[in-house]
Amino acid sequence: MSQPTTPAPYDHRAVEAAAQAHWRDIDAYRAIENDPRFPRGKFYACSMLPYPSGKLHIGHVRNYTINDVMYRYLRMKGHNVLMPMGWDAFGLPAENAAMKNEVPPAAWTYRNIAEMKKQMQAMGLAIDWSREVATCNPDYYKWNQWLFLKMYEKGIAYRKTQVVNWDPVDQTVLANEQVIDGRGWRTGALVEKREIPGYYLAITRYAPELLEAVRDQLPGWPERVRVMQENWIGKSEGVRFAFTHAIRGADGKLIGDGRMYVFTTRADTIMGVTFCAVAPEHPLAAHAAAANPALAAFIEECKKGGVAEADMATMEKKGMPAGLAVTHPLTGREIAVWVGNYVLMSYGDGAVMGVPGHDERDYAFAQKYGLPIVQVVAPRAAAGDGDAAAVAFDATQPSQEWYATKDGVCVNSGPLDGMDYAQATDYVAERVGALGLGEKRTTFRLRDWGVSRQRYWGTPIPIVHCAACGDVPVPEHDLPVILPEDCVPDGTGNPLNKRADFTDCKCPRCGGPGRRETDTMDTFVDSSWYYMRYCSPDSASAMVDARNDYWMPMDQYIGGIEHAILHLLYARFWTRVMRDLGLVKFDEPFTKLLTQGMVLHDSYFREHESGKIDWYTPAEVEVRHDDRGRPTGATLKADGQPVTLGGAEKMSKSKNNTVDPEFIIDRYGADTARLFVMFASHPEATLEWSDAGVEGAYRFLRRLWAYATTRGRTAMEALSGGPHAGAPNGGGMRPDVRKFRREIHATLRQATYDIERIQYNTVVSAAMKMLNALEDFGAAADGQPDDDRDRARHEALGIALRLLYPVCPHVCHALWTELRFDREPAFGDILNAPWPEVDAAALQLDEIELVLQINGKMRGALRVPANADRSAIEAAAGAAPEVARYGEGRVPRKVIVVPGRLVNVVV
Repeated sequence: MSQPTTPAPYDHRAVEAAAQAHWRDIDAYRAIENDPRFPRGKFYACSMLPYPSGKLHIGHVRNYTINDVMYRYLRMKGHNVLMPMGWDAFGLPAENAAMKNEVPPAAWTYRNIAEMKKQMQAMGLAIDWSREVATCNPDYYKWNQWLFLKMYEKGIAYRKTQVVNWDPVDQTVLANEQVIDGRGWRTGALVEKREIPGYYLAITRYAPELLEAVRDQLPGWPERVRVMQENWIGKSEGVRFAFTHAIRGADGKLIGDGRMYVFTTRADTIMGVTFCAVAPEHPLAAHAAAANPALAAFIEECKKGGVAEADMATMEKKGMPAGLAVTHPLTGREIAVWVGNYVLMSYGDGAVMGVPGHDERDYAFAQKYGLPIVQVVAPRAAAGDGDAAAVAFDATQPSQEWYATKDGVCVNSGPLDGMDYAQATDYVAERVGALGLGEKRTTFRLRDWGVSRQRYWGTPIPIVHCAACGDVPVPEHDLPVILPEDCVPDGTGNPLNKRADFTDCKCPRCGGPGRRETDTMDTFVDSSWYYMRYCSPDSASAMVDARNDYWMPMDQYIGGIEHAILHLLYARFWTRVMRDLGLVKFDEPFTKLLTQGMVLHDSYFREHESGKIDWYTPAEVEVRHDDRGRPTGATLKADGQPVTLGGAEKMSKSKNNTVDPEFIIDRYGADTARLFVMFASHPEATLEWSDAGVEGAYRFLRRLWAYATTRGRTAMEALSGGPHAGAPNGGGMRPDVRKFRREIHATLRQATYDIERIQYNTVVSAAMKMLNALEDFGAAADGQPDDDRDRARHEALGIALRLLYPVCPHVCHALWTELRFDREPAFGDILNAPWPEVDAAALQLDEIELVLQINGKMRGALRVPANADRSAIEAAAGAAPEVARYGEGRVPRKVIVVPGRLVNVVV
């Protein structure tokens, strides 16, 4: 047949619409347990579910494309792959949007879900939509409530009053991570400390197991994530002991039974205590404030600001003397009690021992208020350990390196003098234990998970408050407790409190009047197990069923590093609770974890005299460049005035530097967007958005289309009488054909290695190299028909399309069909085609090059047939012109051959 001279235009809209219609028609991505089509068994690859904000951003495109590439490759390798999707649909942003737009959060949320689902489908993602989950659906959150009640029965869920971060504008509790510089993350209001009742989950019961597992059982997780989890759990070993006192409350009873407990990891410094500090909420502080108006005012001041440890570490340390004293358990000395703004009631016992000689925080506090500073630990040399290099104690540097490593000995400490850290700790523990005042204790930084939120748009907590019966769980048969979806928040607190049709009910226990709990659950509850609900999404009688046993634990989890601590920790805890209730048979939910890098884009802004900053989109700005293409300045198109170049920043709506994926998909196609985000950097690295890079990706796809629909089609038509994708005959193959096939298969070998390592950028690079090789592989030199050449071209194109298919499935589907690969029994639809195998024979070289030495000195190179034996190599070396030249005509005495490396001729 004649070769087409003009390629058909690459119409990405038509190509992608046709491919997606085909996949819909055959329900291509529905995953079935134990599917016999996939001999290598299941592989569950899941991206963290998004919040339905209404628009995808390029970060979503990158995240889900990583997952999609993995899905398609593993399916080609014979795995039964599951890639589901859902919506983290509850939360405060929906309430804020509802207030702004005067619509119920439900309406806003469902509309956004529909919009984002349409965008995902336009990307051609291999999502099994039959498993779609929305956490705001009663069929889902029923099981949040059910497991909460099971935990309530076991005492894992409980109610208590605790000091929390309170946002006075949003009228809600904030997590520590939502308090930034003492202000609410959304409103900017000064956060207050409040004591309010709420529900908690006893995650601390699982702290030892969670810590041990993160250290020893998660080899597929990034090291930095495991370290972050380990630090957050924060195991500490020390001594918990009491300072005694005779302080009585208004009821005449000893406060705290006459004991003020502290916990310390440095019991070796117990003789250096010069003061104690208690939290503003401590019973001793409240007792002292009752008769001291100035102290009461100070305590009120302390209630402003958050309760996060990070805030406590950086805030100015303030205190007031409580006018009280406690007794040192070993010396009997009276120790003054202070109220400190840096002491948290929710951490430990709400009291600390002050050792300013060896603690930076205590030192700053003592310096400020003129409290004694005593040295009680010294380096071994300074303590007379025989080391001549003595290190003097520096009272201005209380936390010195030698001290932090616990490599010192006690001084000025009476019976502890000369003891090292371990000896002193044992001694103190034994003494306080004998007095009945303490013991060795292992504690954790981790605190129980407060799940109550004073918000509307969340899972209702299934508890009824009854004047006669107290807090009564909702019976299982009455679940779910349905959240009304027609509330419109107005900013005056939780609107459920104004809904008698929700709050008023009968007590499940006595039948008398009751009131439903109006707190809703933290949205981290929703995301702690959604990935398991994907496995059995339509289960009406159980939280999870046997299908969960097939798919879980998850093989690969993909998401941002910002979720490295709380979400993953809560999911690990939730899984263990389900395990202990007999619902699942595994400990850890995620076998491997990939944290994709951020997407950056240029930013532009103006800062006003008031400090207000206006951010502008790249489309609003005219950028000037130097002769090397580097930006030198910018002006706003609207007024011609300068704007500041903010550099590459993480894409965010707040900085107006996002890129609309819909625009990219419409103008260039989903495959172009996918190709760029995979090629620009490897998945875990930061990606900098580049309009020029997108244009380059689009040009590559047009080149591929042009080649396949012209020279690729010609090769296919030339082979119409035989199998299309068969390899060329090995025997009489021309050298240039052998060289071409060797290049294709060597590139395939490297690409297969890279895709297994999730280095998708180099896989794209391999596809580009193959296209370059195809374009350079011209007609036979004599212009005669060459069946091997056509076969080689067709084979290479089939390899290149399968290599690129996971990244650019639409265009590869179209060209695979166009070139009739789908008619080959061994292949069929590219969706089910096997990953290409490297032909080892193609990698064999016709010739090899050896280093040529004369009397041990390198004198050149020797080319010999690849299959040459030792005698042939010796003969070729002896005949080499370099031997005659450097051997001065002498006859070689010996030839030494190092196979595959060199040959040395001795003359």
